[in-house]
Amino acid sequence: MGDGGFFDEMWRDAGEVREPYRRFNAWFEDENPRDLLAKQREAEDLFRLAGITFNVYGRAEAEERLIPFDIIPRIIANAEWQRLSRGIEQRVRAINAFLHDIYHRQEIVKAGRLPEGMLARNAAFLPQMIGVKPPGGIYTHVVGIDLVRTGPGQFYVLEDNARTPSGVSYMLENRETMLQMFPELFVRNRVQPVQTYPADLRRSLAASAPAGTAGRPTVAVLTPGIYNSAYYEHAFLADQMGVDLVEGHDLRVVDGRVAMRTTRGYKPIDVLYRRVDDDFLDPLNFTPESQLGIPGIMDVYRSGGITIANAPGTGIADDKAIYSYMPEIVEFYTGERPLLENVPTWRCSDPDALAYVLDNLADLVVKEVHGSGGYGMLIGPTATKKEIAAFRRKLRARPGHYIAQPTLALSTVPIFSRAGLAPRHVDLRPFVLCSPEGVRITPGGLTRVALKKGSLVVNSSQGGGTKDTWVLED
Repeated sequence: MGDGGFFDEMWRDAGEVREPYRRFNAWFEDENPRDLLAKQREAEDLFRLAGITFNVYGRAEAEERLIPFDIIPRIIANAEWQRLSRGIEQRVRAINAFLHDIYHRQEIVKAGRLPEGMLARNAAFLPQMIGVKPPGGIYTHVVGIDLVRTGPGQFYVLEDNARTPSGVSYMLENRETMLQMFPELFVRNRVQPVQTYPADLRRSLAASAPAGTAGRPTVAVLTPGIYNSAYYEHAFLADQMGVDLVEGHDLRVVDGRVAMRTTRGYKPIDVLYRRVDDDFLDPLNFTPESQLGIPGIMDVYRSGGITIANAPGTGIADDKAIYSYMPEIVEFYTGERPLLENVPTWRCSDPDALAYVLDNLADLVVKEVHGSGGYGMLIGPTATKKEIAAFRRKLRARPGHYIAQPTLALSTVPIFSRAGLAPRHVDLRPFVLCSPEGVRITPGGLTRVALKKGSLVVNSSQGGGTKDTWVLED
């Protein structure tokens, strides 16, 4: 049942079912394929009714698409999840310490473990954050760590999402859909719950409120508006947390506080979960033309009058060139070896690395250091000679804008098709909440799946879908 030598998470090579999938497989074999096909269609209808869509840009006009959902869950054993969780927590703590350091004493630069140019020439480094200490010392309140698996117990971090990680609404809707359609499966399998995430998020954000906040902290979600590709998620999370969803024009600075317009006048906000990029957050401090932000919010923030989650300037931890230093970063701030490995990475800014990459483009994956969503990348093994030649010109022109990695043998998980179960490549984005009270990792996360046979690109903008992710209790 494997796929050309790739590690299949459900099946061993001999057709034997792996332990975490045994109870699921026993149920599956008793089911009528026609009934399951009807359930697959029902799931799509549920998603359409709920309005679970995303916008695809870069065309003549934005196109709204349904996120494809597959009814075969991805199942992770409890012991494996415990090992993963320790590695994720270690990494997230190191990222937070790194962000505090680079905006204060820059000890990692002084120690020679990170070149100064990685900060000085980095557009994601915000000089406005130098010397600013966020309330509670937390920079990364919500983090998504993208993981890929290549074998038994072999997980690699593909990238870090410390700025504004998205996708948690799909994780929650996937579970809600599966619970609605297959309640008996959850009785059989003892799956750890994810439904507490909105309440956990609200609690974690409230715990990060500025010192001296009186009573229950007022939390709000800041969205760029309905035309943003993740607007569904912004509205969903605000609704699930029971807090206000606001846009920049709903907010203003009143008496040194950021306040939102209500029917009874302006009400001060303690914590703003923002889904607006740094550049647009404050027209007085960043892009003057921005209509999405709040003039003066950075001055309130610097004075300790509001918590912005995630903190401005955290985007530098998402940078793919910084990613290549993460093993050194983890070791520098924790004093421990990383529990989760990076994918081997060539920094194209280095002449020797660039020469190697140019010679081996057909075998490598090349990514923009600030890229996301699967855009602006080259997957050498599936690219045409023309695409490789075009990318070679881009690399020579701006080598510092790219990193390269080997093509990983991503694990496969079955999807449901008319012909039965078929293996497809997956990744995993667990969601992590950080506050002064500690680190909380939701058991599971968002599994993205490449629905095209043989494809390694799982992004929904590139034709990928999602699955429910189960972490077993035992």
